[in-house]
Amino acid sequence: MKTRSFLSFILLFSTLSCVTNEFEVPDTSTTAVIPEGTEVSITSVINNLTQSTEPIIEYEDSDTYLTGYVISSDVAGNFYHELVIQDAAENPQRGITIQLNQNAIYTVFEPGRKVYVYLDELAATTENGIVQLGIRDGNGITEIPNSLIGKHVLRTPEVATLVPLPISITDFSEAYENLLISLENAQFNRDEVLDESIKTFAGEVTDEFDGIRLLETCDTKGRTLVSTSTFAKFKSVELPMGSGNIQGILSRDFYDDFYIIRINTTAAINFTNTQRCDPDELKCGLAEVPGATLLFEDDFSEQSRNNPIEGNGWTNFIEYGIQAWEAYTASGNNASQGVSARIDSYQSGDALSVCWLITPAIDLASKTNVKIRFETSSSFADGSDLEILFSSDWDGDTATITQATWLVLGDAFVIRNQDFFGDWYSSGIVNLSCATGETGYVAFKYTGSTQDDFDGTYQLDNISITAD
Repeated sequence: MKTRSFLSFILLFSTLSCVTNEFEVPDTSTTAVIPEGTEVSITSVINNLTQSTEPIIEYEDSDTYLTGYVISSDVAGNFYHELVIQDAAENPQRGITIQLNQNAIYTVFEPGRKVYVYLDELAATTENGIVQLGIRDGNGITEIPNSLIGKHVLRTPEVATLVPLPISITDFSEAYENLLISLENAQFNRDEVLDESIKTFAGEVTDEFDGIRLLETCDTKGRTLVSTSTFAKFKSVELPMGSGNIQGILSRDFYDDFYIIRINTTAAINFTNTQRCDPDELKCGLAEVPGATLLFEDDFSEQSRNNPIEGNGWTNFIEYGIQAWEAYTASGNNASQGVSARIDSYQSGDALSVCWLITPAIDLASKTNVKIRFETSSSFADGSDLEILFSSDWDGDTATITQATWLVLGDAFVIRNQDFFGDWYSSGIVNLSCATGETGYVAFKYTGSTQDDFDGTYQLDNISITAD
């Protein structure tokens, strides 16, 4: 063991001393390495942690080691003091993060580099939702000191070609965490890149610690988030407007609320296709009067105040964050007309809040000239958003909401940030008569965050669906 540690220290020292450019990996010659001890898999470490009754497991007097391939890089500052490895360069099974107290890790352990990780005196636990290795510190772990990195992480001469694992967003699970994945037919959400100004990766004034950007795939349909550190060198680069392939490491956000993708550099994104799969609009026009037959109505008066909207056929689905549509009542400048449905993300702590309130199924097959009317108000919408969507191919299962086709009801008026927050505004009598399909649903979809400029409040009331 002492011989191995000494050689590792010499290799680490010689490599660091050869750095000539921040973005160049030095040409170092590494002699063949024959590992000592008993090899175990990354999967076995994760399984041991899962089976343990304690939140952390520690390796003491152990001769075991892992074999892995580096998939992360701090070359552009989007990773800091961490090394992510997976068990194979192609078709990996599991991955793990190693906390290292070292800068410019990429100059020693660049992507594709094969390494051996000796577990003696290390500990494994789950932090920020992913399994990590480091030095035990109470019931958690801390970074492996720089002076001990050479003892625990041994660099081999092999640099393999990494082949990202092609999966879909609907496949995301613990089994794919800490793995290099690829998503096809992906694009950034239209609100990120097709608005008045294109957003950057993490350079907006509202970005704190990380920039969170909504990414979606066209086939199969899905939505996830790309997270970029505000310390990344590419934070002020504008997001690409097209579509294509993205490669990144599947991880979890800091609070372990949702999946994120982290990229090493912008080269991981190849969005050269100018074709996008943005939702189409359903525009059947406005009617002058509602239909004579009432199909559905709700003024929320039967709802339990300060509790999530439920019953009466509603689907109240939280896609991201913790905020649900709730029953609310208020008086004064922003009276709630008795009881209304209300949502906001003020002081939620959510990096992203997305919640859907979906009507019960609307019979389009036997009814003619179906119409919907509703009212909206706000307590300053800020940069948050309320979209009115329509789907005729959703099957009513919350698991398939984001895979369904949702059209924007462009004729429906929704209160804007410039409108007086104390007033209620009618949507108009919105025709659904040109919709195809036998069954339809209307969704009120809120998007916001805990940031001051995006934590607005919307209120919804007096929904009625009619037909002739």
